[in-house]
Amino acid sequence: MPSMTADPFQAEVQGWTRVSRRLATGRRAIATVSVAVAMLAGVIALIAMDYAVWAGPVIAAAVAILGWLWWLIGRQVRAIGYADRADDLLVVSGILFRRLVVVPYGRMQQVDVRRGPIERYLGLATVQLHTAAATTDATIPGLAPDEAGRLRDQLASLGEQRSAGL
Repeated sequence: MPSMTADPFQAEVQGWTRVSRRLATGRRAIATVSVAVAMLAGVIALIAMDYAVWAGPVIAAAVAILGWLWWLIGRQVRAIGYADRADDLLVVSGILFRRLVVVPYGRMQQVDVRRGPIERYLGLATVQLHTAAATTDATIPGLAPDEAGRLRDQLASLGEQRSAGL
């Protein structure tokens, strides 16, 4: 039985596995395109309404927002991790609002691996775990495809072994 600690985020595990930093690259690319499109639309609207003098401050605000997003995305990606234990899988995420999901192997019903176009371009995959209770579902983004496949196979196997006695 795992020992009880005062801080649940300091669980005693062999080691946390962090996700790839390429996940931050993909999220930053999406943020850059989104901010650029919004900034361009704002500048065009200002010029069309004869408020071109405000174009500079709009561009400066967009650059500041983008800088903040780059920093924030890096922090968020560094906060995502998972750890295998004997009876369950731990998934941690979040910086301001931290989240720790404990998924018992015997409660897993389905393990999905998915790759969107940006993930495929960056060589990443996402593993999603489904349990009987939706509140304990967990997602691990930013994994290398071979690690995602290994994790899927391992979790599916452990889930079958542990649920056989239920």
